[in-house]
Order: sequence, then C-alpha cells, then structure tokens
Amino acid sequence: MVPGILGRKRGMTTIFSPEGTAIPVTVLEAGPCFVTQVRTPEREGYRAVQVGFEESKRLNKPERGHLKNLPPLQHLREFRLAEEEAPTIGDKVDVSIFAPGDLVDVVATSKGKGFAGVVKRHHFRGGPKTHGQSDRHRAPGSIGATTTPGRVLKGMRMAGHMGARRVTVKNLRVVRAEPERNLLLLEGAVPGPKSALVVVRKTNHRK
Repeated sequence: MVPGILGRKRGMTTIFSPEGTAIPVTVLEAGPCFVTQVRTPEREGYRAVQVGFEESKRLNKPERGHLKNLPPLQHLREFRLAEEEAPTIGDKVDVSIFAPGDLVDVVATSKGKGFAGVVKRHHFRGGPKTHGQSDRHRAPGSIGATTTPGRVLKGMRMAGHMGARRVTVKNLRVVRAEPERNLLLLEGAVPGPKSALVVVRKTNHRK
C-alpha cells in the first residue's frame, strides 16, 4: 500500500465530536493519485513509489513519455516503501489509505510574507521605547563584536525574506476520510494558503 497522497488545501472549519467537543480541522481535497513509477533496490538502490496528481495539458514530450499509458499528471512525488509493499504502475491511490485516528505528516510550502524585519521574522523584542531611543523600536541591536572576530558570524538572525519555504508538520490526527468526495479532514493547521499543494504521508515520528 502506498503510504502517502497528494492534495490541495481547501481551508479550515470546525466540527464537533460525539461528546460535543469542538475540533478545528483543515480540509484537504486529496487524490485521486496514480502510481507512475516503482523504484527498486536492484535498479535505483532504494525502494520507493512515485505517484502523480492533477492532470495537465501542458506537459512536454519527456514528461508524456514518462507517463505513457497514464493520465497526463502534473505533480509527481515519491514515498519510501517497506519491503513487503509492492504497488504496480497505474494503481489508484485515494484517501481510503487513511483511517480516523491515524497520525500523518503534512509537507507544504508556507505562506510568503515578503521582506520582514527581525521583530516579525524572529520575534525580537525590539529596543527601548524611552531614553532618547526614537528610531530603534524594531531594530535588531548589535549584530557582532568589533576587532574580534571583525565580521558578522554566519547564521546571525537578521531581517530578510520570510515564509515561502518547505514546512513539515508532524503527527496530525486524521479526523475523517471521505473517499467518495476525495476529502481528508486533519486536526489542526496545515502550512500554506488555500489551494496550496500538500503531501500527506503516514508518520514515522510517533508521539
């Protein structure tokens, strides 16, 4: 069985448990995906499966050749396989691979915030508000010593581009899976804006 699936983030809502507890959930439209390639230790040196998601008319000839006898799938991702798992090319993957209560990891690209200062980007407290400090309220302060080392050390937290990076959120609980509507409801928040491409895989990081 394929251990993961691709989908789109559709937004957040609240549902209620049978006990009446409000549960914040993220709604994903996941799948259907198709197995496009199976990697084996004999040929590639590791065991994995490649799946595709969302059809597109704008594929070039190498891409169409790779997807011969398959739908023109736009997004391809790999998932590592255990030794006993052996899917075949063309197999369909939907949200039925998950069950309520399963723990999953979600990988997506976070929202881009553009150029941000250190207060917003790194949660600096800023400078003093009094004693003549009229323009240092959101400044980083000192970024290094003088003669020694005479430079700014690598990794110094400073202003810069914020967001728009790959983020993995681990151990999200599956609340509901609806294969007939290709919907997957996960407890909690998922990175990225609405319609963001997300990768959902069974977690290897058990709490």
